[in-house]
Amino acid sequence: MAIDHAFLDELTARNDIVEVVSRYVVLKRQGANYFGLCPFHNEKSASFSVSPDKQIYHCFGCGAGGGVINFVMRAEGLEFRDAVQFLADRSGLKVPQDQMDAGAARRRERLLSLMKDAGRFYYDTLWQPEYAPMQQYFARRGLTKKTMNRFGLGYAPDSFHQTMDAMQKKGYTKEELVAAGLAVKNEKGAIYDKFRGRVMFPIIDVRGQVVAFGGRVMDDSKPKYLNSPETMIFHKGRNLFALNLAKKTTQDHFILAEGYMDVIALHQAGFDSAVASLGTALTEEQARMIARYTKKVIISYDADGAGQAAAQRAIDILKRADLQVNVLRIPGAKDPDEFIKAKGPDAFQRLIEHSEGHNAYRLDQIADKYDLTEDDQRIAFIQDAARMLAAIEGAVEREVYLGRTAKMAGITPEALQVEVRRALGIRRKQRSNAEHRTVRAVAQNVQPRDRMLRYPDIRSGRAEEGVLALLFTEPSLVPVIIKRLRPADFSAPVLAKIYTHALELEAQGLPVSIAGFEGYLEDGELALLSEILSRPLTALEGRQRALDDYIEIMEERRTQRMLEQPPCEGGEDPMITFSKMKAEKMGGK
Repeated sequence: MAIDHAFLDELTARNDIVEVVSRYVVLKRQGANYFGLCPFHNEKSASFSVSPDKQIYHCFGCGAGGGVINFVMRAEGLEFRDAVQFLADRSGLKVPQDQMDAGAARRRERLLSLMKDAGRFYYDTLWQPEYAPMQQYFARRGLTKKTMNRFGLGYAPDSFHQTMDAMQKKGYTKEELVAAGLAVKNEKGAIYDKFRGRVMFPIIDVRGQVVAFGGRVMDDSKPKYLNSPETMIFHKGRNLFALNLAKKTTQDHFILAEGYMDVIALHQAGFDSAVASLGTALTEEQARMIARYTKKVIISYDADGAGQAAAQRAIDILKRADLQVNVLRIPGAKDPDEFIKAKGPDAFQRLIEHSEGHNAYRLDQIADKYDLTEDDQRIAFIQDAARMLAAIEGAVEREVYLGRTAKMAGITPEALQVEVRRALGIRRKQRSNAEHRTVRAVAQNVQPRDRMLRYPDIRSGRAEEGVLALLFTEPSLVPVIIKRLRPADFSAPVLAKIYTHALELEAQGLPVSIAGFEGYLEDGELALLSEILSRPLTALEGRQRALDDYIEIMEERRTQRMLEQPPCEGGEDPMITFSKMKAEKMGGK
């Protein structure tokens, strides 16, 4: 989306990146920069750097990087436009709507309006007399009309065109229906309703906008659940079902359930902090979204094998978001909905109050795999549990669970301690080896992390990076660089793209800064630029010489490429052509 660069410069000037990042990361000053633990991946030592001078962030661990807008996009799970609005609201600025990409903004608003109208259509359809069986379906599941209204539940007619017809009467096109994920186009070009004969669950984002739907069949046909595809307004990994309601809870925790019905049943029973991921495994972004509203999560997944495996994966993701994690065991029921129907809300509240920490849960899961009355099984359990105990970072917490494990295995804590120390040694060695591999990889790998951005000529690519670093950091050299280099002189397409845009900014009289590239570069490209700008600069007095060296390397590469190309019939020899070009450039120095 195009927003006036002058506005973006003012926006970034009013939103100091150190101040913004400090809302999410504990930063400590080290020299000219600030460092902290990266919020985008799990790490033990601080490799996340923020430069107040350059107004950029860069993680030397995972490679994430960019300016303040890009940081907000990642931290808040927002699109570019929404991140700009977020920062504008924070700093009291008004986004110049007339400067925006009117086409993209209008398409987005049209899709949001369409989804709202579709939700109303499904809701109205459900309450028509001929669809009483669908109303009874929800009633049999124990839902009251008040709950159904609160969640906007509905029904999609068992028809290939009824939803389309209703929306077209409101002025929407078939193309818009396809773009919103409400209709499907087959190989022959025919367009028809995506959701047919299904009870419908609107998916509402944190701003209260309908962005997608989940549909459930009324019989045993497959798939049981059908969800909206990714669209311009909907990204599965950036939304959670019922987060728009759960964010208002007064509870000190969120309940993470598996499905729509579990969440709805929990809310109806008074547990208004329940949320669920959207037909996929929990993502890192969803965990970070939860962490904005609470510090504690109670996992309440189904009791079957798939649910327990999902719980194990979710624990690791939630812990990486620095959340306290407990796990609920639901005796005599397969899920929260079934338990509440059988035992009532008070009994479920007692389960929550006695939910176990994730380490206790994992220990019990390990114990369930073995017959502890058999010696060989006990030995296997001790070895398995020792590896789990070695993974616990806190010494006190590890000691507590070591005692519990020893009691379960029927051995002394001292005997188990020997096995845990051995597991800790192996773990430390593995971590050390991984760190050494990382250090060697960083030292040896001069290519960008993103394989799609690899340089065709590494030596020239590094010189081109040096030119860009000077372009961004040494204003006195900008006229010299522009006079001596063209985008075609860059061998790496991504670096040529950055240079081209820098020329455009300069031609408009705008500063060549990271702010001018946010919304223009893709995430990987912006991360590469932030990495280039994060490197130590050549001493001020040596920068002109460094520029000459960089350009010389680029010219050598250009010479080599020209010599490898045979002259066209009747054309000038490549070497003569290059000599003329070099003479022209030298004359312009």
